[in-house]
Amino acid sequence: MVVEAAERRVGTTTFAILVALSVSHLLNDTIQSLIAAVYPVLKESYRLSFTQVGLITLAFQCTASLLQPLVGQYTDRRPQPFSLVLGMGVSLVGLLLLSVAGQFPAILLAAALVGVGSAVFHPEASRMARTASGGRHGLAQSLFRVGGNGGSALGPLLAAFVVVPWGQRSLAWFSVAAVAAMLILFRVGMWYRDHLAERAARKTAASASASVSPVSPRRVAFAIGILLCLIFSKYFYLASLSSYYTLYLIDRFGIGVADAQLRLFVFLGAVAAGTVLGGPVGDRFGFKAVIWGSILGVLPFTLALPYVGLTWTTMLTVPIGLILASAFSAIMVYAQELMPSRVGMVAGLFFGFAFGMGGAGAAILGWLADQTSIGFVYRVCAFLPLIGLLTAFLPNLRRPACA
Repeated sequence: MVVEAAERRVGTTTFAILVALSVSHLLNDTIQSLIAAVYPVLKESYRLSFTQVGLITLAFQCTASLLQPLVGQYTDRRPQPFSLVLGMGVSLVGLLLLSVAGQFPAILLAAALVGVGSAVFHPEASRMARTASGGRHGLAQSLFRVGGNGGSALGPLLAAFVVVPWGQRSLAWFSVAAVAAMLILFRVGMWYRDHLAERAARKTAASASASVSPVSPRRVAFAIGILLCLIFSKYFYLASLSSYYTLYLIDRFGIGVADAQLRLFVFLGAVAAGTVLGGPVGDRFGFKAVIWGSILGVLPFTLALPYVGLTWTTMLTVPIGLILASAFSAIMVYAQELMPSRVGMVAGLFFGFAFGMGGAGAAILGWLADQTSIGFVYRVCAFLPLIGLLTAFLPNLRRPACA
C-alpha cells in the first residue's frame, strides 16, 4: 500500500509543503535580517567602526558559509527530517543573546549562533522543497526563496518601527517568530519522514538513472566554478546594499535612521518580488537564459546608482533588486541538475558560499569605507555585474517546459 501511495504522488507538486517551507524561510530570514537591520542602532550605541560592523556580518555569515556544505553533504547520506527544528532553536538562542548583548564580543557570538541556525536550515529545507516540487524544480526553489527574501525585507521595516523606537532589547520580542517556525517545521519534518519511508519502498533503476549528470565530471567541475564566480558577483554587490545602504543614505543625504530603513525595505521588497521570477521562467525557457538576464541586466542600474540623488537612488534599487534576485533560484537549480545525486551538498555549497561572500564582502567593504568613503565603495561595486560574462562558458541544460 505504501508503494502504491507513493506511485500516485510521483510528479505531483505538494504546494502545502512548499508554502510551509516558504513561510518558515520567511520567519528564519526575518530573524537573521534583524542583525543587519539594527546596525545603525548598534553602531551608535557602541560607537562601532565600519570595520566592526562588517565583522558582525562576517561572524554570522562565516559560520553559515563553513557549515552549510558540511550539513548538506551529511544529509545527502543521512536525511534528518527534524533537523530544521533544531536549527531554528539555535537561531532563537542567538536572537535572545543579541537582545541583551552589551559588549562587542557578545554581539559577535550572537550573530554566529544565528549563522549556525541558518546553516542547518537552508540545505535540508532546499532539499525538501525540491522533493515536494513534482519536477517543477525552478518553481519550488522560487517559492522557497521568496519566503527568505520576504523575511529579509521585513527586517529593516521591523527595525524602523520596533527596534529603533524601543531599543536593542525589543529584539527578544521576535522570539515568537522562531517558535512559530519550529512548530511549522515539526509538521514538515513529519511529512518528510513519511516521504523517506515511501522513497525507500519504491527505489528502482529508473530513479537511479535520474541521478546521472547530463555532462562529464570535468565539465561539471568547470561549470560549478563559474556558477560560484557568479554568486560572488551577486552577493558581494548585495552586501554593499544589505549591510551599508542605510549608512550610505544617512551619510550622503543626511536622512534619519527610520527613513533609511524604509528605503532599505523598498530594495529588499524588490528582491523578494524578483525571486518569484527566476524559477518558473527557468523551468520554461532554461536556467542559463535567466542567469544571463539577471546578472548582466542589472549593470546599467548599478553604474548609475552612485551618481544620482536620493529619489533616484531609491528608485534604482527596485530594478536592481528585481533583476539580481531572479539569479539565485536559477543558479541553484542549474547546479542541482549538474549534480542530481548531491542535491543537499549543492544547496549547502551555494547557500554557504553566498553567505560567505556576503560576510567577506561586508568586512572588506567596511574596511574600504573606513579607508576611503562609503560613496567610493558604491562606485567600485557598480562594476561587479560584469563578471556575469562568464555565463557564456556554461553548458546548455535546457529542458522541455513542464506541463
